[in-house]
Amino acid sequence: MITLLEVLVLPMRQNEIQLVEQYQNILCNSPSIDIFDLNVEIAKQAASYRAKYGMKTPDSIQVATAVYASADYFLTNDIQLKAVKEIEVLVLDELIKK
Repeated sequence: MITLLEVLVLPMRQNEIQLVEQYQNILCNSPSIDIFDLNVEIAKQAASYRAKYGMKTPDSIQVATAVYASADYFLTNDIQLKAVKEIEVLVLDELIKK
């Protein structure tokens, strides 16, 4: 749900209610997106990533959740997350330029 929180900030700030609803619908109802509750194991791993890589809390929770879920990769546009070695990090801008 951290991803939903982060995605909704800008459209809420801009009072784009329809976009808020679209994002929520996509992230919460897509058959190809799994939502995980934050649990002790994810929280401990997120803390470990924050300590190891100096990540922000939301990023560390998202990466820890992806690793916990055995995701094949982590898609982001944050180039700094490429430092993470526990999961393959794909940077969207780099994929688009190819």
